[in-house]
Amino acid sequence: MKEFEIGNRRKAIFLWQNHLSQTQFIAYGFFCVILAGALLLTLPFASRDGQSIGFLNALFTATSATCVTGLVVADTWSQWTLFGQIVIICLIQIGGLGFITIGVCLSIILRRKIGLKERGLLQESVNTLQIGGVVRLARKIFIGTIIFEGTGAILLAIRFVPQYGFFRGVFYGFFHSISAFCNAGFDLMGFQGKYSSFVNYYDDWLVNLVIMSLIVIGGIGFVVWDDISRNKWHIRKYMLHTKIVLLTTFVLIFGGAYLFYLLERNALMEDMTVSGKILSSLFSSVTARTAGFNTIDTGALTDGSKLLTIVLMFIGGSPGSTAGGIKTTTIIVLLFCVVSNIRRESGLNVFGRRIEDDTIKRASTIMTMNLTLTLIVALVIMGIQPDLIMSDVLFETFSAIGTVGMTTGITRDLLPVSRILIIFLMYCGRIGSLSFALAFTQQKRTSQIKLPVGKITIG
Repeated sequence: MKEFEIGNRRKAIFLWQNHLSQTQFIAYGFFCVILAGALLLTLPFASRDGQSIGFLNALFTATSATCVTGLVVADTWSQWTLFGQIVIICLIQIGGLGFITIGVCLSIILRRKIGLKERGLLQESVNTLQIGGVVRLARKIFIGTIIFEGTGAILLAIRFVPQYGFFRGVFYGFFHSISAFCNAGFDLMGFQGKYSSFVNYYDDWLVNLVIMSLIVIGGIGFVVWDDISRNKWHIRKYMLHTKIVLLTTFVLIFGGAYLFYLLERNALMEDMTVSGKILSSLFSSVTARTAGFNTIDTGALTDGSKLLTIVLMFIGGSPGSTAGGIKTTTIIVLLFCVVSNIRRESGLNVFGRRIEDDTIKRASTIMTMNLTLTLIVALVIMGIQPDLIMSDVLFETFSAIGTVGMTTGITRDLLPVSRILIIFLMYCGRIGSLSFALAFTQQKRTSQIKLPVGKITIG
């Protein structure tokens, strides 16, 4: 009888999985992870005061952690016990790599067979270009994650152990290494001042370089990892995707750092040393692209720096990475498309290769949907709470959709309805606004019949 019941359960799960599309399965899977995390964080012993933080606040924190965002309604160190902190870092790891990737990696370790459906889900999860070799890529992701996070944890522990003691220093090293690699932005520096992040380390070369390196490595994407590991320094052999990602990342990091320096050299950075200004400028540029840490007071940024941060948050990292945003490849495709139209060129060509029309359409859709969702939510929040400053609300919503986690300090002032809207943006930002839309639409066959052409004037 018991075996019969187990068999029925397995059959039900199998039918449910086969009824869902890959996009729907991933979207619902993330929702289940978030819900489980929220229930754990609701437990009284997850909070330092022994009182439950409440389901909505726990849901906000779980969503922020799983969607590797970093927006918080309570300081991570002050609010959560060791249990709560471990739950958060586990959610960050699952959200950063994706539960599909982690599941496949566990199957590899246990030497279980990985079927075609699992390979398809993994391809969708990591945004790889082809299903062939996807299991090998998962193995590289697993090994690479251990190496990068482990190395980062050791280097950070070198700084933290002398300051906080062995066990606390080692734990802080691992926590912040995972948080940085997964572009999450959660920190345990609240004992130095609530929501202080790494402000006290603004001129520390070791901490800054380790955190920035982890953010960039996690944010360039697993497909780029694979391409670089195979072709080493032979740049000409790199895929078009890798070339675009590396070039765009380089320009955004150093171009953004230079602009931050120009905008803040006579403001927040006025009293800093030359070393402090260089590190603060670089860190501000790197963290704005979905990491969420800060070494200078985000709320005190000039209006120009806030606008620059919003732009960088909106762009985000690269496809198939731990980062969010519309992605570097999306913005490059759209920019080159504009240039191509201005020059009246036939087709879109980048680095000697032609970009497919479907890619351009997808980039345009993602850009439009993310921007529309963000602005609508910002308008609704300002309608609900008219006392909030518009620039701060826009900063918050772009931070949420880009899964960045940077804030000017209004997260804790948001009403329940506003927090639910921010939760929605963080969720869309992690699984992708386009994926979110596709998860709730039925796949239809494309009709071969085309309607008559209707002409309209543009521009």
